[in-house]
Amino acid sequence: MATVDSAGTMAGAGAGIFDREHTVAKAGFNRWLVPPAALCIHLCIGMAYGFSVFWLPLSRAIGITQSKACPDISLFQELFTTTCDWKVASLGWMYTLFFVLLGVSAAIWGGWLERVGPRKAGAVAACCWGGGLLIGAFGVYVHQLWIMWLGAGVIGGVGLGLGYISPVSTLVKWFPDRRGMAT
Repeated sequence: MATVDSAGTMAGAGAGIFDREHTVAKAGFNRWLVPPAALCIHLCIGMAYGFSVFWLPLSRAIGITQSKACPDISLFQELFTTTCDWKVASLGWMYTLFFVLLGVSAAIWGGWLERVGPRKAGAVAACCWGGGLLIGAFGVYVHQLWIMWLGAGVIGGVGLGLGYISPVSTLVKWFPDRRGMAT
């Protein structure tokens, strides 16, 4: 029979692969295998910096070779337009949302990560990041900037925050003697 421990997680029979007790290494585990895994996670998260290559092509999503601009359109109107191309500056707000939500979600859910463990937090991060990108892609498909902001910016940003703190928290625990290297 499964029980709930003091951290509020399931323990005992039926504990899932994402539960904290599955993150305990066996005797003789080489801790130097942890940093390459953390680096791989951070490389995936670093993909957010590469979004700048999409701003110019997305600013020509309707006009393709030349932007179909609507010069007097407000930012609010631009969120919902399907007849005008987006301004590069408006697309750049998604980048801002990425990193604002990264910090906010890391601060809000950092304690949760410590209770449930990095495996579960990493899985939630991957779902948020990947799901946010899929929602953002749908926003491109239907030419709705607000959907891109919500998907890639907000939901993806939450995934970035959780994905960032999961490996950092793990590395600090594996390398208490090298905290600078770990962080």
